[in-house]
Amino acid sequence: MRNTAFYMSEACFWHTTGEAALTAPVGGWIQPMAAGGHAESPESKRRMRNLMEVSGLMKQLDARDAAPASAAELAAVHTADYLANFKALSDERGGMLGVSAPFGRGSFEIACQAAGLARDAVLGVLSGTHDTAYALTRPPGHHCLADQGMGFCLLSNISIAIEAARAAGAASRFFVLDWDVHHGNGTQSIFHADPDVHTLSLHQANLFPTGYTGLDDRGIGKGVGANTNLPLPSGCGHEAYLHAMQRVALPLIHEFQPDIIIIANGLDASHVDPLGRMACLSSTYAEMTGMVMTAADALCGGRVVAIHEGGYSEAYVPFCGHRVVEGLAGIDTDLVDPFLPKFIEQQPDAAQINWQCAMIDTMAEALGL
Repeated sequence: MRNTAFYMSEACFWHTTGEAALTAPVGGWIQPMAAGGHAESPESKRRMRNLMEVSGLMKQLDARDAAPASAAELAAVHTADYLANFKALSDERGGMLGVSAPFGRGSFEIACQAAGLARDAVLGVLSGTHDTAYALTRPPGHHCLADQGMGFCLLSNISIAIEAARAAGAASRFFVLDWDVHHGNGTQSIFHADPDVHTLSLHQANLFPTGYTGLDDRGIGKGVGANTNLPLPSGCGHEAYLHAMQRVALPLIHEFQPDIIIIANGLDASHVDPLGRMACLSSTYAEMTGMVMTAADALCGGRVVAIHEGGYSEAYVPFCGHRVVEGLAGIDTDLVDPFLPKFIEQQPDAAQINWQCAMIDTMAEALGL
């Protein structure tokens, strides 16, 4: 069992993305839904926290809140114009900061709170206060650019945490493993020329940002080689994701020799997510987290932080997230995933698995692995 922190704030559940059906604002042909209806709602996160309470997992963690990210910490990542515009709109009634980046009144302060959770999770692990940590951040961050929001993301939480850690002299080499079903384009763009932050995105090809795959995108300038993308074909399930971890993620982590591993923990590659077309299981997330912990134990003193990103199935996100936190903490609870038997039955067949893994092998070879 590890000394694991769980960072959360009630304020993050109060962020609003407005009234919509999945991602489309109501009006015209879109009928209002009973409970707001936007995919990026607080319910999946609340239900994850609640499941951890009921299972007894939360009692075995160090539950913490955090101060919001400061103006200086935001400015280390984002442009002054972007921050000023975000604050002004937030003080009024909200608006849209980029492609699919809606928000309501007061979301600037809530986004700062989420970034503060990520920052303290990373600093807490690097200082030795905790062995591992999880930050239940909302709004998410991995699509946010330095000067533009995108994909529900309003501040780059992981980037802010990394820059705060560097400013504190707490670490110099960071590996960001992003297994959200969507490409982690924001984190990539912020560290694209940085040789000391390796960003690896395992994502569904051609999903979001629209049309992006990214296999040939390895970074720019001094950062060439410190950026990797593995665009997976839609329909990949448990076996393909584990193969991608073994064939690509783990070799890159060992090669890079990080001081800390940060997981961009998107849970939207799960079997029934409404915004993805993958088929991962709660056991997929458990095994991937176990692989990361084994690598971290060998390379960086077991220092791993998971920052919450996407995941929109209110029913299944809690079970997937629970397994990630169990893996970070080294705790086995009595939790039973009631969906798992049926979802296992619906996994790709042997021929599909072989095809998917062969595609991953081909891409790994193209990456020099």
